[in-house]
Amino acid sequence: MRLSVHVMIYLALLITFVACNAPPVPLDDIVVEKTFVPEKCERAVKSGDFVRYHYNGMFPDGKKFDSSYDRGSTYNVYVGKKQLIEGMDKALVGMCVNERRLVKIPPALAYGKNGYGDVIPPDAILHFDVLLLDIWNPEDTVQTQTYYKPEKCSRTVQVSDFIRYHYNGTLLDGTLFDSSHNRMRTYDTYVGIGWLIAGMDQGLLGMCVGEKRIITMPPSLGYGENGDGSDIPGQASLVFDVILLDLHNPKDTISVEQQVVPETCTRKSQEGDFMRYHYNGSLLDGTFFDSSYSRNRTYDTYIGKGYVIAGMDQGLLGVCIGERRRIIIPPHLGYGEEGTGTKIPGSAVLVFDIHVMDFHNPSDTVQITNSYKPDSCSPLSKKGDFVKCHYNASLLDGTPIGSTHSFGKTYDVVLGAGQMVPGMEVGLKDMCVGEKRILVIPPHLGYGERGVEGEVPGSAVLVFDIEMISLEEGLPDGYMFIWNSEVSPNLFTEMDKNKDSNVEPSEFTDYILRQVNDGKGRLAPGFDANRIIDNMFSNQDRNSDGKITADEFKLKADEPANHDEL
Repeated sequence: MRLSVHVMIYLALLITFVACNAPPVPLDDIVVEKTFVPEKCERAVKSGDFVRYHYNGMFPDGKKFDSSYDRGSTYNVYVGKKQLIEGMDKALVGMCVNERRLVKIPPALAYGKNGYGDVIPPDAILHFDVLLLDIWNPEDTVQTQTYYKPEKCSRTVQVSDFIRYHYNGTLLDGTLFDSSHNRMRTYDTYVGIGWLIAGMDQGLLGMCVGEKRIITMPPSLGYGENGDGSDIPGQASLVFDVILLDLHNPKDTISVEQQVVPETCTRKSQEGDFMRYHYNGSLLDGTFFDSSYSRNRTYDTYIGKGYVIAGMDQGLLGVCIGERRRIIIPPHLGYGEEGTGTKIPGSAVLVFDIHVMDFHNPSDTVQITNSYKPDSCSPLSKKGDFVKCHYNASLLDGTPIGSTHSFGKTYDVVLGAGQMVPGMEVGLKDMCVGEKRILVIPPHLGYGERGVEGEVPGSAVLVFDIEMISLEEGLPDGYMFIWNSEVSPNLFTEMDKNKDSNVEPSEFTDYILRQVNDGKGRLAPGFDANRIIDNMFSNQDRNSDGKITADEFKLKADEPANHDEL
C-alpha cells in the first residue's frame, strides 16, 4: 500500500511528538531535578532520618493523583526503612530543608506492574514535586549555636535559676509559630525544673545575660508526635532564637562591686545614717530605667530603716563618702514579681551604680579638727566676742560652696548672737587669733533639710576650713554698753546740753559716742552703734514721748536684770 505524501508527513510529525514526550528516565532508575536549593544547608537527609515534606504527585502528562497540600498536612516518615516506595527512599536522600526537587520514578521503583488500586495504573511512571520542611534523627539531641556573647560574663544559667528572655520560635523551615517580641513582654520562668519543654530546659543552660543563641531541638524534646495546636505540627523540629535579658536565683543575695574607694575613709555608713547619693539604675541587660543625675539632685534618705528597697538598704551600708559602687539586687530584694510601672518589669534584677556624696547621723555633733594652733593661744573666743575669720567652705564630697578669699573680705560675726548656723557657733568657740580649724557640720546644725537654693543642697553636711583673723572681746552677757570708768554722778545733767531738763535723742547720741571716743565707755562690738544707742534711748524713754526726763533716767544697776540700759 502506497501512502500519500500527507500521511507520511503526519506519521513523521507523530513520531517526532512521541519521541519528544517519551519518558525521560531510564526504566531502571530515578531522575532528580533540583528546582530550588537553599543557600545554606546545615544538614542533608540520610538513611534513617525522619522527614516531613509536602508533595504533589503527578503522572507524566501532568495529571495529579495525590497531594499532601490537599490534605493540609505534611507527609511524615522515616527514610530508608521501606516505609516509602523505593524511588522516594532514594530521592529524598541528600535533600536539605527548604530544598525542592522534581523526582521522576520508573514503575520498577514505584508501584510496578500492579499499580495501586484505582489511583495508579500498572507500569506508571510517577512524578513528585517535593518540598522538604523538616529533618531529624531519633539520636538527635539539643543543638545550640551562640552567635553573640558579651565580653564580660560573670555568671551563666544553671538549674533552678529564674530567667527572663525574648525569643522567636520557628519550625525548621523558618515558619514562625511564636514570638515574645510580638507580645512585647519577656518570657519569665525557672530553668531545669520542668516548667519548659525539655529542649529549652537544656538549651538555656550556660547562657550569659546578653547572649544570643539558636536552640534547635528534635520533636522528642519539643512537642512530640502531637505538636501543639495549629501552629506546631506533630513530629516537628523546633528552632528558638533566644536573647537572655535577666538571670537570678531565689537564693541570691545582693552583689556589691566596689568601683572607686577613696584613699582616706574616716567613717563608713551605718544603719540609721542619713545619706545623699547619686545613682544610675538599669536592668541586668543594661536597659536604663532611672537616674538621679537626670533630675539634677541627689537621692536623700535614711538607710537600714526600710525607706528604700531592701537591697539598697543592704547595699548602702559600709560605704565611704566619695565611694562609687555597683549594687546588683535580685527581684525578691527589689520590686519582686510585680515590678513597678512600665519601667521595671516583674522579676527583674536591678543594677544601681551609686556615688555617695555625704552621710550623717541625726545624733552627730560638730566635728572640730585643729589644723594649726599658735604656741601662744590667748585669749579664747566666747559668747559676745566679735571675731573676723577667713574660710573655705565645701560639701563633704569636696564640692566648693563659698570662700571669703574669693569675696575679698573676712567673715565678721558676733558669737552667740544668732548671726550664723548653730554649727559655726560651736566651731568658733574657744578659738584664738591665728588658729586654724576644720569644722564638719551636720545638716541639723547647718542649713537643714532645705539647704540654700542654688548654693547648698538640702540635708548637706558642711565642711569649713577656717582661720580666725582677729578677736574683739564682747561685753558681759545682757549688756550693749558698759562704762570703762566710774560713772559721773551728774550724768543726766551732762547729757542735757541745752539745760531744758530733757534729754533729746541727739543729745543722748552725742554724749554716748563722745564717751566711746574718749575711752570712757564701750559699745558691744559687731553691731551698728546708732542702733544700739537708739535702743538705749528707747529703754530710758519710759513714756515714749521722744525725750528723757530726770525721773525716767536710770542706770543699769537700778533696773531689773532683763533690761539692757545704761
